[in-house]
Amino acid sequence: MNMLKLNRHPYVFAESKRIPSPAPTAISSKMRKPPGQTIGRPGISFDPEAAHHLAALSHTLMHKECPISASLRELIAAYTSSLNQCEFCMKTHAAVASQLLGDEALVWSVIRDLDASNLNDKEKELLRFVRKVTLAPSYITATDTQQLNAAGWDDASIFYAISACALFNFYNRWISATGVNPVSDEAFKNLASRMAMVGYDR
Repeated sequence: MNMLKLNRHPYVFAESKRIPSPAPTAISSKMRKPPGQTIGRPGISFDPEAAHHLAALSHTLMHKECPISASLRELIAAYTSSLNQCEFCMKTHAAVASQLLGDEALVWSVIRDLDASNLNDKEKELLRFVRKVTLAPSYITATDTQQLNAAGWDDASIFYAISACALFNFYNRWISATGVNPVSDEAFKNLASRMAMVGYDR
């Protein structure tokens, strides 16, 4: 299979007028909940077959060996979820990233203020791109991916970063709309311990 040349893709990365990447979303002490009635349980409970396939896709994109580490993909998941104010996903994947990186303070510093965090400059550049994919995807151009190439990210790495970000934009909307509520910090840590070891396989 030929490598997808992301910085030349005629549709996703077509040249258009660029805008600055949006400023990071402030993380409030109490994140917003969707208004009105929600169904109150995860969508996966309605379709076990879909849940099986989704878990397999998630495991492949987030846990299998690829050019960017599972820890960085989990950080992307947590950061994307923070931008979307999805507390359940943010706390779950912040905990997984913390387990894999062995540095909870770093993970939360990225979530609270990417630019002021101690994350290295190369990874900050990738997460700024993730922020733009989440908040302003229609303004992405070939220049964005060329900047990532110049920062040292190859096209395969960019593909997996986009995939992790896109996957959690989906999960954030699904979780928030179905009314899944956060659990205790201990429960988040227990879930994270399992996911850090075995990934997303059900």
